[in-house]
Amino acid sequence: MPRYPRRDQMALIAAVVVPVAVAGVLAPFREHFASANVALCMVVVAVAANGHRLAGALAALSATIWFDFFFTKPYESFTITRSADVQMAVLLLLVGLAVSQIAARARRLQVVAITDADHLSRIRDTAEAARSSTSPDAVVDAVRAHLITLLELRGCRFEYGTLIGHPPRLEQDGSVSIGPRTRDVDRRGLPAEEIELRVYRAGHFHGRFMLDPTPGTRPSLQARLVAVTLADQVGSAFEYAAH
Repeated sequence: MPRYPRRDQMALIAAVVVPVAVAGVLAPFREHFASANVALCMVVVAVAANGHRLAGALAALSATIWFDFFFTKPYESFTITRSADVQMAVLLLLVGLAVSQIAARARRLQVVAITDADHLSRIRDTAEAARSSTSPDAVVDAVRAHLITLLELRGCRFEYGTLIGHPPRLEQDGSVSIGPRTRDVDRRGLPAEEIELRVYRAGHFHGRFMLDPTPGTRPSLQARLVAVTLADQVGSAFEYAAH
């Protein structure tokens, strides 16, 4: 599962393993433990609350299967004969799916809020540095560090006042152009070669950041637009220094 963060990998594993483990522990007491179905439902909720839709769906399906196997007659078979057991199995599945959707949406909103706050902080700090710094070089260095983190770059350098060559370009609208074509970054990721991010202010060209992408990275449009905004702040620093 190389594309999932470690937290989500663990959730996927738990979604498959935890329901059968809990069912196996409770199975010897099934004649005396009428609330086993509730316990399994709570397992689904716990795993689904991780905020990963696939993990929640797997947990719901796994809990339903093992509830059928261990807690419905005939025991230890994948056959359900009583309507009440059918209803409980359906309930387990529906609860798990519903909670996984709610938790995933909540997690997504949390990530967006944190990301937005981080982006705003970068822009604010850079704008303040551009206004207060007597040396544009200090702002260039700060923005270079921001760009590496923001766009997950292997490296980044700044070229002063030069436009040699025709590398791919990060445009003002956040798109990446390669000659006359626009690259679908969301689907294909950043190109493997260096990308230029030009620094202009008041119609003056001051230089460009040369971005060295990490292979396979797909920075969001929001991140790319923030990168363009940071480059604009570098242009402001040059203009402030000229006056």
